[in-house]
Amino acid sequence: MRTLTGYLIIIALVPCFLFLIFASGSEIAKVKSFHNILEEKIKIKDISLPQTSYIKAQNGTTISEIHLPFNRINLEFADIPPFLIQLFIVSEDQHFYDHVGFDVTSIGRALAINMKSNTIEQGASTITQQLARNLFLNNDKSYNRKLSELLYSYEIERKYTKEEILTLYMNAIYFQNGAYGIEAASELYFQKQTKELSKAELAFLAAIPNNPSLYNPVKNFEQTKERQKRLIDQLSNHRVIPSEEAEIIKSEPIQLNMKKRTDLFPDYVTYAEAELKELIGQQDGFTEKIQSAKTEKERAELEVKLDNRLEEVMASGIIIETALDPSIQERAKNAVTRNLPYPDIQGAAAVIDHEAHQLVALVGGKQYKKHDFNRGFQAYRQPGSAIKPLLVYAPYFERSDASLRKKINANSFCKNGYCPQNYGGGQYGFVTLEQAFIHSYNTPAVRILDSIGIKNGFEDLANFHFLKVSKSDYTLAAAIGGFSHGMTPLELTSAYTVFATNGLYQPARAIKKVTNTNGELLYSWNDPKVQVWSKSTTDKVRQLMKKTVHSGTARKAYLSAGYSGGKTGTTNDYKDYWFIGLTDQYTAGIWIGKDTPENIAYVESAAPQQLIWKEIMSGY
Repeated sequence: MRTLTGYLIIIALVPCFLFLIFASGSEIAKVKSFHNILEEKIKIKDISLPQTSYIKAQNGTTISEIHLPFNRINLEFADIPPFLIQLFIVSEDQHFYDHVGFDVTSIGRALAINMKSNTIEQGASTITQQLARNLFLNNDKSYNRKLSELLYSYEIERKYTKEEILTLYMNAIYFQNGAYGIEAASELYFQKQTKELSKAELAFLAAIPNNPSLYNPVKNFEQTKERQKRLIDQLSNHRVIPSEEAEIIKSEPIQLNMKKRTDLFPDYVTYAEAELKELIGQQDGFTEKIQSAKTEKERAELEVKLDNRLEEVMASGIIIETALDPSIQERAKNAVTRNLPYPDIQGAAAVIDHEAHQLVALVGGKQYKKHDFNRGFQAYRQPGSAIKPLLVYAPYFERSDASLRKKINANSFCKNGYCPQNYGGGQYGFVTLEQAFIHSYNTPAVRILDSIGIKNGFEDLANFHFLKVSKSDYTLAAAIGGFSHGMTPLELTSAYTVFATNGLYQPARAIKKVTNTNGELLYSWNDPKVQVWSKSTTDKVRQLMKKTVHSGTARKAYLSAGYSGGKTGTTNDYKDYWFIGLTDQYTAGIWIGKDTPENIAYVESAAPQQLIWKEIMSGY
């Protein structure tokens, strides 16, 4: 009885609906009123279909496809083959160019069939109705949904041309196995663009959307092939193509060539996605608002809005062009893995083209998987003596213009209860600044910071924007790496680039620019350059770092060709080992340790952090 009532309601409502649409003459004002009411109830703004975004390496190759939420590549109408349009019109909606969103004749025929079977067997959906269902509704078999579908379809027809509707339809429909739209399907099943497909391949793909599960080419190839033949026969029966051509098309073999989703270099891609959020936050004003938020609730709400904006941008179909050098990335990854055979010891590496201020490689750990904890930019560790060039020696040279031959006391030091020691408790008397640096003596570094003033040292360090350095770190212990949280390998490596650019600092970035699919610029970094120190100062530090590699604590990192220089770092109880170094073109930083800090002194003599650096930088 309920089913019969449903039929009667539909039969009664459809004529009324049609009357409202087509009423004319003295009733025109009422029709306009109906349109206004419909616009209030059925809100259809500009339709934007989410599509796939891409991250690319510096050589232009795609390294990651981002499907948020769909794998879709939108096509313009001109790029859709006319043969494909004919296939869908003949098979799905033969009166497409004549109706106003729904086909009255088809609705009547479907109602008759449904009444006979006492179920909803046929829906009589036009292409516009199918589009409305895909965009705004669901696939429930109910009369309420069908009525909503009619209203949405009518509104779509009022707001969009037939050409625009076909374009949206071809880009919206589902082709199974995660592919939305004809272009994504073409790439997924054949690794071709839609315009490159044969008529047989186009008809094969056109067979899928009618019932994507039933006509899944991967699982039900023969059923898909049979429907393809029926579609081609329909074209022939409607004289769209000659029968001879139909037979030729049907006889063409279909060979699937499935494409795997591109997802390479997870260490670097994970960071690039994080940097995209930072870039959007900065340029769309979220970062400033978050920093000035007065309450945690306000800050949390802004964070949610930033996340939503990020998803919106990534779903719009963007191209993220990065500075990744695949060959250096591979070399860095292999070097970390090969030189750390110890089960629990992890490593991270960052490689920066210091002239371009671009991050060309980043390793987040051994056997790193996408979106895991990335030690390259998320691990905050104590820097040990690796902080000395930045916090101690460069600030000292800048303020004193001291010679590298100047002598300094390398014996015991105590002040206000703080009594650091040199490695092994050594007492070295008065040594030159060069000796103190290349052998990484601790007490001279503490004395230097004390002489210039802790505040002055940190004033210089602030130029590098270490995220977790705070006022609580303003102590003499910082001269030898004593920080509350420390810094990440990427942060420390980026800071060291100042010694390769004559004292001029600009943060290293992975992202070069972000465009839409038409190549229009959406986002790019515009970081200011800051003159931290003079060329004279950085030249002195470069000399010291060169000596360190040649005859100091970093001899295992020595390169025979070109400039090489750097600084080692070891934390208390031997929990962290660092080496940050420069060549003529690159600055690279290596950290090794356990995720839960623990003594790893047993690897000290092997110096794997230096060997990793040398392996990466050999040849560059």
